Amino acid sequence: MEKYLEAGKFINTHGVRGELKMDAWCDSLSDYLKVPAFYLKKDAESVLKIEKIRPFGKFLLVKLEGIDDMDSALRYKNKTVYVDRNDLKLREGAVFLADIIGLDAINDNNGEVFGKVCDITDKGSGNLYEIELLSGGRCLVPAVDFFIKKIDVEKGVYINVIEGLCDAL
Repeated sequence: MEKYLEAGKFINTHGVRGELKMDAWCDSLSDYLKVPAFYLKKDAESVLKIEKIRPFGKFLLVKLEGIDDMDSALRYKNKTVYVDRNDLKLREGAVFLADIIGLDAINDNNGEVFGKVCDITDKGSGNLYEIELLSGGRCLVPAVDFFIKKIDVEKGVYINVIEGLCDAL
């Protein structure tokens, strides 16, 4: 499991005092409100210590230590940032999306592995799990309770496979 996870992207500056507007890639903005730092890379050397963080509509406003004006903040515009997984507290039963990619796709009806989760995309109305099928090809599975029965990060994703879900099965 990766120590550093994609947290979001600084999409613009905000105001003249060095704040950055961040598109946060999380279930709830409150997930990041107690995070002490973001990282520019997946390592501890690229730490960006957070001085202040607050919700702003569907975004976050982030004030980084040592960034006190718009010009200084501008160099972080369009940068993807990472978070240390140990700084986040998951709710019971929740998993990081990064931990799902690469897991076996298991037919919940018979226990057979039929592929691997190769990607997760957000289509606005919810996530879709892209499954690379063992028989060749790919299929998309909506990440809703009807289809996703259980996620076990040690074993795989248990999927309710119904007729027509994955035509290549």
